[in-house]
Amino acid sequence: MPDPSAAFRNSYITIIAGLISFVCTLLLQSALVRATIEDLNGKRPSFGDCVQIAIRFLLPTLAIGILVALGAGIGLMLLIVPGIILWLGWSMSVPVLIQERRGVFGSMSRSRALTKGSRWALFGLFLILIIIAMIIQWGILLVLVLFGGIIAEIGAALVQTVVSMVLSIATAVSYVELRQAKEGASIDELAEIFS
Repeated sequence: MPDPSAAFRNSYITIIAGLISFVCTLLLQSALVRATIEDLNGKRPSFGDCVQIAIRFLLPTLAIGILVALGAGIGLMLLIVPGIILWLGWSMSVPVLIQERRGVFGSMSRSRALTKGSRWALFGLFLILIIIAMIIQWGILLVLVLFGGIIAEIGAALVQTVVSMVLSIATAVSYVELRQAKEGASIDELAEIFS
């Protein structure tokens, strides 16, 4: 069995690894938002372009990530429902930032406006995706734990990466659908905004 106190002895490594993981997740989300919109527009997304956009918007995406985590976290501590409502309201902030370039607070405000009236549908979508992801994660992790050690750690990281990718793509597609439903904006018009 692993030593439970090892995590406390090497807490600085855990913190650094967590921060690196958080930044990589934000880069992945931004790049996938760009790639998804390009693909929905019938274009072939360029890897370089997607990474360039992700790097360009890293700090604003980081700010949104921190603000959403803090706001939803405080809401969850007070009562669970307000935290979920806040998270759902801000769930389109990164696609708005990447597509419409409204800045951190403008993107969060625009996200709340876009999701208004559609939060139950978004809640259902994300709940289904999270439940499926958890079942897959538990199943794979159970198999990987049997192997133990580094194989389990690498497997857990790979599973988490795939889950992050699916949630990022679902968020980007939801953003496009919300824009089309609320404003009648076509994918071509979205691409013009982005160009």
